[in-house]
Amino acid sequence: MNDLDILVEHKPSPAKLEVLGVEGWPLWRREPATFPWRYTQQETCYVLRGRFLVTPEGGVPQEFRRGDLIRFPAGLACTWEVLEAVEKHYRLDQS
Repeated sequence: MNDLDILVEHKPSPAKLEVLGVEGWPLWRREPATFPWRYTQQETCYVLRGRFLVTPEGGVPQEFRRGDLIRFPAGLACTWEVLEAVEKHYRLDQS
């Protein structure tokens, strides 16, 4: 594991989501598309609906879907491929 690894927890408990305050985070929506992305800040997100692939630069694709709690590290360069329209709550962190 290194500093640019994507961390995912599948189906975290409702209690954990409540403690994190996920419902109060902003919403992000995207229809199917493919685009490059670079994370300048760490992002934690919770997927409400949809399915997508994230391929880190020089890495292997990882698939995410409804019910996933994901941490994308600052500095990660990747390509997003939205396979099914996505809706997610997200929070940007300083580290």
